[in-house]
Amino acid sequence: MAVSEMSVADKGAGPYGIAAGPDSALWLTFAHSGRIARLTLDGELNEYPLESPECRPTVITPGPDGALWFTRSQDHRIGRITADGETESFPVPTPDSGPFGITAGPDDAMWFTEMNTDRIGRITSTGDITEFVLPCTGAYPSAITAGPDGALWFTLNQANAIGRITVHGDIVIHRLPTPSAAPVGITSDGAALWFVEIAAGQIGRISVDGAIKEFPLPDPTAKPHAIVAASTGDCWFTEWGANSIGHITGSGKITEYSLPSPSSEPHGITLGPDGALWAALETGGVARLEP
Repeated sequence: MAVSEMSVADKGAGPYGIAAGPDSALWLTFAHSGRIARLTLDGELNEYPLESPECRPTVITPGPDGALWFTRSQDHRIGRITADGETESFPVPTPDSGPFGITAGPDDAMWFTEMNTDRIGRITSTGDITEFVLPCTGAYPSAITAGPDGALWFTLNQANAIGRITVHGDIVIHRLPTPSAAPVGITSDGAALWFVEIAAGQIGRISVDGAIKEFPLPDPTAKPHAIVAASTGDCWFTEWGANSIGHITGSGKITEYSLPSPSSEPHGITLGPDGALWAALETGGVARLEP
């Protein structure tokens, strides 16, 4: 399995989130320089500066409107960028909300987490925002994904739990078996939800009825961060602490692939338009792994 790397920015830019766009290109957030970048498969890079260099764009994902949507965790806004680079942003009503995770919902809206204010937000394509208060405080909701059951599923990093919210705002919380596991990334494989436990060095699986199974990584200090499903029972994740890309099967078999550059800080991961896995490296590059 070949792993290659490509430089896309200097170390100060901080590539963080990555997503495959509807235009067969990859879209990245540069968290430290306040930019969105578009990378074609043959390596052509365009950068789009946001109106605030300190806005800290984090997670990015395609929306139902053909644009890319992203969170701005430092200036508490939701951003939108079209395939030709036009940007706009919308302030989250609750002050200092710290939006982080974002995903397209089953209702033609985008759903996002508010790390600092224990809320889940919903934003329409025209920028109308609704917020739902979680039944816990200091929970630090992090990543969010659309589940196979028509609901949204999210990680509660500090509450040690996985949450589920319906499009009508009904919320259920599922506690994790491992204490202080600090879940972050979450994805749906079409049948169940898979998530990473950054503090416990484990990958977790939760079925839509709430049954949880955990799979320890070979290195408990691997710090798994983001996860994406390629198909049912076929997930890939970044290991920030182990400088690797990991793979887990439905039965829990784990394989790891080291990245060429040492301490490259892999964060976001996505399935590219070319069928390969692409990861954002905070030290200034992207990694490509062809299964």
